[in-house]
Amino acid sequence: MPPVEAANAPEAHPLSRALLEAVLADRTSDRFVCELIWPRLGYGPDGAAGPHTPPAWRQAFPTAPQLIAERPASVALTRSIAKEHKQLLKQQLGFAGYRIGELYPRRTRRATAVNWLLAHLAERGEALPEQGPMPPLLAQPADPVAGHPGDLPIR
Repeated sequence: MPPVEAANAPEAHPLSRALLEAVLADRTSDRFVCELIWPRLGYGPDGAAGPHTPPAWRQAFPTAPQLIAERPASVALTRSIAKEHKQLLKQQLGFAGYRIGELYPRRTRRATAVNWLLAHLAERGEALPEQGPMPPLLAQPADPVAGHPGDLPIR
């Protein structure tokens, strides 16, 4: 899938190691995770696919998909990561995966989202800063299956 040109993409929240680790630790809402990816896929602030949205995404998802809640969107995200970037979670963040008792679709889809973001940076030759702007962090959800208040149910 061709990369979205950063200069032409809608404004995206800056990435950092601390931010991606917070996503993996389930300290942000599922919507925030989507908001990290949508502009990088060329979706506009109104959620509509834009001129820089890759054609396959525009056709399958004319509006910004719920990448954590909806399985087809998560599968598409996984498949859009180039083979040479599949191990970036482990290589760059030292992420060894979740333990057996922590394997929930929401969390594995968050890992996919973080890997996609790392691949997006790698495709552009951009470094991942250690620190950067952070959203207000949430406590880990009491029910990791349901997620944070306001997170959509997993389908």
